[in-house]
Amino acid sequence: MDFYKKDLVTLQGEKFDLCEHQDKPIIFVNTASKCGFTSQFEGLESLYKAHKKDITVVGFPSNDFNQELSTDKEIQEFCKLTYAVEFPMMSKSSVIGKNANPIYQYLYDKTGKAPMWNFYKFVVMPGADDIHVFSSIVQPDSEKMLGLLKPYFKD
Repeated sequence: MDFYKKDLVTLQGEKFDLCEHQDKPIIFVNTASKCGFTSQFEGLESLYKAHKKDITVVGFPSNDFNQELSTDKEIQEFCKLTYAVEFPMMSKSSVIGKNANPIYQYLYDKTGKAPMWNFYKFVVMPGADDIHVFSSIVQPDSEKMLGLLKPYFKD
């Protein structure tokens, strides 16, 4: 199955079409509302707002590390009210192991890496063959991440 044709559903229960974003880098990040790294929502949202024509940020709430709220509605309210998150957030799912959602299964198959904690970032370059992995401690506005993304910024 083509990477960009995977079925994704947002926190609001709407379908999300990855095909619309296949010509730009996509940052996939597993999130959790009660994590010490949750403040990275600010950096991710700032990056998204400044460059949403050139890159996409997609959040995947997960309770794999026991730090996520119970329902999609609670997660959506937390993200909106606490961090004003506007980048696409998918329905809560697993991102590790045999129950990982199809995106994270693909990322693992391609890189041999799975999130070791919340806010692991996978940057999938156009075409989905070139994938870069950033651990939780790497901030969204770090030189490592921005250096990779800047060539795609048109503004």
